[in-house]
Amino acid sequence: MAKHSKKYQDALKKAPKAAVSLEEAVAFIKANPGAKFDETVDVGIRLGADPTKSDQAVRGVVHLPHGTGKHVRVVVFAAGDMADAAKAAGADAVGLDDLLEKVKGGWTDFDVAIATTDAMKQVRTVARVLGPRGLMPNPKTGTVTDDVASAVKAAQAGKVDFRMDRTGNVCVPAGKLSFEASKLIDNIRAIIDAVEHERPAAAKGVFVRSCTISPTMGVGVRVLVKE
Repeated sequence: MAKHSKKYQDALKKAPKAAVSLEEAVAFIKANPGAKFDETVDVGIRLGADPTKSDQAVRGVVHLPHGTGKHVRVVVFAAGDMADAAKAAGADAVGLDDLLEKVKGGWTDFDVAIATTDAMKQVRTVARVLGPRGLMPNPKTGTVTDDVASAVKAAQAGKVDFRMDRTGNVCVPAGKLSFEASKLIDNIRAIIDAVEHERPAAAKGVFVRSCTISPTMGVGVRVLVKE
């Protein structure tokens, strides 16, 4: 097990032992960074849903009001006029057969994949590569669409997909530690609201069981969440 730095250990001693308000949690992580670089702030949410049951799957999208603070690399599987529209909108890579061949070879150097409805039949051939990495285009998250220009702009403006993992957790980036506290708070609230909105009808009891925010290399702090 890797040893944490002295800086981390010192922050851990000062960290709140119980859940605190979102404002207090953000103030703490901003005052106790874990590294010299501008860390990403992650929101980890433990859900009261069974990841082994398909009727309790949790998947959705959140539009962060202040973006993620990083360049989102977007690829679009499209041809013809729609490929031209994607390029004009600022997609990092656009194509169909050529892109699919790269993906089949293991290339996944991007954050969001968008596909036109016509392209999806071919895109499904690389589902085994994209699926496990959370990159498979999906109509529910707006990444299977014929309005590719709008989808590209939305992804680059702070649209983030999320889904519950096999341990019943959702982890979503909320921005950079350098963000003003008020902007981080806005983004985190948007994430919590979006996750709660995706509560499956089959999920019983408390849905959001816990919520923790943490910088990339720093100490996590639990946040009070109203059910």
